[in-house]
Amino acid sequence: MPAMASQASTVYVGLSGGVDSAVSAALLKERGFTVVGVFIKIWQPEFIECTWERDRLDAMRVAAHLNIPFREIDLSAEYKRHVINEMIAGYTRGETPNPDTLCNERIKFGSFFNWARTEGADFVATGHYAQIMQKSKIKNQNDNIKSKNQHRLIRSKDKEKDQSYFLYALTQENLAHILFPVGGMTKREVRRAAERLRLPVAKKQDSQGLCFVGDVSMREFLSRYIAIERGDVVDLDGRVVGEHEGAALYTIGQRHGFSHEKQTALPHYVVSVDTVQNIVRVSPRREDATVSAITVGDIHWISGSDDTTRVKAVQIRYREVASPCRTLTQETCVSVEIIEPRVAAPGQAAVFFNGEECLGGGIIHT
Repeated sequence: MPAMASQASTVYVGLSGGVDSAVSAALLKERGFTVVGVFIKIWQPEFIECTWERDRLDAMRVAAHLNIPFREIDLSAEYKRHVINEMIAGYTRGETPNPDTLCNERIKFGSFFNWARTEGADFVATGHYAQIMQKSKIKNQNDNIKSKNQHRLIRSKDKEKDQSYFLYALTQENLAHILFPVGGMTKREVRRAAERLRLPVAKKQDSQGLCFVGDVSMREFLSRYIAIERGDVVDLDGRVVGEHEGAALYTIGQRHGFSHEKQTALPHYVVSVDTVQNIVRVSPRREDATVSAITVGDIHWISGSDDTTRVKAVQIRYREVASPCRTLTQETCVSVEIIEPRVAAPGQAAVFFNGEECLGGGIIHT
């Protein structure tokens, strides 16, 4: 808990309608904070059944149960512009962007965070599984010794649910005014707390799939916005061996969703995607889809300064174990040598760690 947090602090909690944010709000109220529940309305495509209204109702029921004020903010336009449009553009280029990372950076800890602070919130809280810690940093400025609080993003207690990978773009300003009440708990402990507190969403199942389309697959979603045409699947020698449904729908390492002339053969893995030529290249050897070096651009360091020398491991997929690595800062990017080769797709986030601490990250270019 940040040192400046006190019982006089006002916390705006992003109530999603799920159990994690509900428990977060309840725990903060128990600790004496002045809690305001806020439902964030995001964009949702017209071609699926509306789900945000049900989530909004659950969020309202939680606020009523806790006897806290309930507010809502419509960020659907911002979400469409900063998350959906960027995601679609990335897939069109043959990349694999992550909408959850974009949402955290631009919406939850961008537009929502800024709005809450202007409305008088001392802190913003969410149900993310991550932790924030402080360390004192001595800074010599004009021969005056000053102590500066440095906020660090740490993996959650529950390693299976840890979401620090999606939060690498947080800033020191964010971390100084963010609370993650369930970050020091396991999911089982959160469920037990929800039952103890008799929250109306205690038994609600966790949401699955994309945060903005519920159970609709990425393939079905993208086909509504990208011109999808069948094309050739080729092997490493350029020989046509099958057919795909549209190059933009595939990502490096994928082994499903395309036909192969030898249907009884070993699984084939996507090793490259060319959306211009509408070609997907595959190999029966998974190692052909892995790389031992990547270039990471659009770098963000949580500390605010270059932390390349502190990087010990890199994580390039959610719930993947971070791989030991060596890094080298270049002019506008970081070159990463991965000790244990991994599948890496352009557009995905590469997130840097030193032990349990998330240092920052960027976007894989090659």
